[in-house]
Amino acid sequence: MANLLAQRIEETLRPVIGTVLATVSVDVEAKRIGKSVESIDRSDLPSIADNLVDALRLVVGQELAQAAAARVRDLA
Repeated sequence: MANLLAQRIEETLRPVIGTVLATVSVDVEAKRIGKSVESIDRSDLPSIADNLVDALRLVVGQELAQAAAARVRDLA
Protein backbone atom coordinates (compact mmCIF):
# COMPACT_ATOMS: atom_id res chain seq x y z
CA MET A 1 0.00 0.00 0.00
CA ALA A 2 1.90 3.01 -1.29
CA ASN A 3 -0.63 5.72 -0.40
CA LEU A 4 0.35 7.30 2.93
CA LEU A 5 -3.21 8.40 3.69
CA ALA A 6 -4.49 4.86 3.13
CA GLN A 7 -1.78 3.62 5.48
CA ARG A 8 -2.85 6.16 8.11
CA ILE A 9 -6.48 5.03 7.79
CA GLU A 10 -5.39 1.44 8.26
CA GLU A 11 -3.25 2.37 11.27
CA THR A 12 -6.24 4.20 12.77
CA LEU A 13 -8.51 1.18 12.35
CA ARG A 14 -6.00 -1.48 13.39
CA PRO A 15 -6.47 -1.12 17.19
CA VAL A 16 -10.25 -1.31 16.75
CA ILE A 17 -10.65 -4.22 14.32
CA GLY A 18 -7.21 -5.78 13.89
CA THR A 19 -4.70 -5.77 11.07
CA VAL A 20 -6.49 -8.01 8.59
CA LEU A 21 -9.89 -6.32 8.87
CA ALA A 22 -8.28 -2.88 8.78
CA THR A 23 -6.51 -3.70 5.52
CA VAL A 24 -9.66 -5.18 4.01
CA SER A 25 -11.76 -2.23 5.19
CA VAL A 26 -9.50 0.31 3.47
CA ASP A 27 -9.66 -1.69 0.24
CA VAL A 28 -13.45 -2.12 0.40
CA GLU A 29 -14.13 1.52 1.25
CA ALA A 30 -11.86 2.72 -1.56
CA LYS A 31 -13.78 0.55 -4.02
CA ARG A 32 -17.10 1.70 -2.56
CA ILE A 33 -16.26 5.30 -3.52
CA GLY A 34 -14.97 4.24 -6.93
CA LYS A 35 -11.26 4.57 -6.25
CA SER A 36 -8.23 2.42 -5.76
CA VAL A 37 -6.40 2.41 -2.44
CA GLU A 38 -3.54 4.24 -4.13
CA SER A 39 -5.78 7.10 -5.29
CA ILE A 40 -7.51 7.93 -1.97
CA ASP A 41 -7.01 11.56 -0.98
CA ARG A 42 -8.11 13.81 1.87
CA SER A 43 -11.29 14.86 0.11
CA ASP A 44 -12.43 11.21 0.30
CA LEU A 45 -12.18 10.99 4.09
CA PRO A 46 -15.74 12.14 4.90
CA SER A 47 -17.26 9.54 2.56
CA ILE A 48 -14.96 6.81 3.80
CA ALA A 49 -15.71 7.68 7.42
CA ASP A 50 -19.48 7.68 6.82
CA ASN A 51 -19.28 4.28 5.14
CA LEU A 52 -17.10 2.89 7.92
CA VAL A 53 -19.76 3.60 10.54
CA ASP A 54 -22.14 1.22 8.78
CA ALA A 55 -19.50 -1.42 8.09
CA LEU A 56 -17.92 -1.39 11.55
CA ARG A 57 -21.16 -1.20 13.51
CA LEU A 58 -21.77 -4.90 12.92
CA VAL A 59 -18.32 -5.82 14.22
CA VAL A 60 -17.69 -3.42 17.11
CA GLY A 61 -21.02 -1.74 17.86
CA GLN A 62 -22.38 1.71 17.08
CA GLU A 63 -20.40 3.74 19.62
CA LEU A 64 -16.97 2.33 18.74
CA ALA A 65 -17.77 2.45 15.01
CA GLN A 66 -18.62 6.15 15.28
CA ALA A 67 -15.46 6.84 17.27
CA ALA A 68 -13.26 5.05 14.72
CA ALA A 69 -14.96 6.88 11.84
CA ALA A 70 -14.42 10.21 13.61
CA ARG A 71 -10.71 9.44 13.93
CA VAL A 72 -10.56 8.64 10.21
CA ARG A 73 -12.42 11.85 9.38
CA ASP A 74 -9.94 13.81 11.53
CA LEU A 75 -7.01 12.62 9.41
CA ALA A 76 -7.85 15.46 7.04
